[in-house]
Amino acid sequence: MSTALLLAEAQPDTRGFLERHLTSDGFRVVGDGARPDLVLLGDTKALDACRARHGDVPVIVLGEPESDSVDRVRALDRGCDDFLAKPFDYQELLARIRAVLRRTTPAAHETLQAGPITADLATRCVTVDGISVALAGKEYELLLRLMKDPTRVFTKEQLLREVWDFRSLGRTRTLDSHASRLRRKLAAAGQGAFVINVWGVGYRLLDG
Repeated sequence: MSTALLLAEAQPDTRGFLERHLTSDGFRVVGDGARPDLVLLGDTKALDACRARHGDVPVIVLGEPESDSVDRVRALDRGCDDFLAKPFDYQELLARIRAVLRRTTPAAHETLQAGPITADLATRCVTVDGISVALAGKEYELLLRLMKDPTRVFTKEQLLREVWDFRSLGRTRTLDSHASRLRRKLAAAGQGAFVINVWGVGYRLLDG
């Protein structure tokens, strides 16, 4: 079955353009009542409502023309998977959609295990000691990166590049805010220290 995309875009011209071209490229554009595989969201302010309605489905925000790097970082801080300001090049948007889908649609029933934490890569289901933990998109991607080598200390620069695809790092609280939320959610489901901050360096998932 083709990938289901939800166009949560208020501007009729942009919506019509996207629906026409995405359909031609093999995607299935669905209504708000369906379960989408990815959401194109036209307003960062609607991100929380989108998450509440559709769970941890991947979200790409289509920002306003006056959007700048601060708007992009704030959108990523709030849990979107990518951000592209209007007017955008359709081929770039298409490439970003496919990149997000590659990151979030792994092979069926492959799992990762790190201590008491299990991640089912097909369903994006995370459990700690068998207790389910609901994670937003970037929290989940951060967890997967840390689970690949759970006692290794990853630098902040590594994580920002590999999880958020940041090229120019600057000053951002994106990683710290996501790590804090991820730590609280994992700790609420099981005993132990998770997402450990190694001061001045970065993060590791578990104690060595």
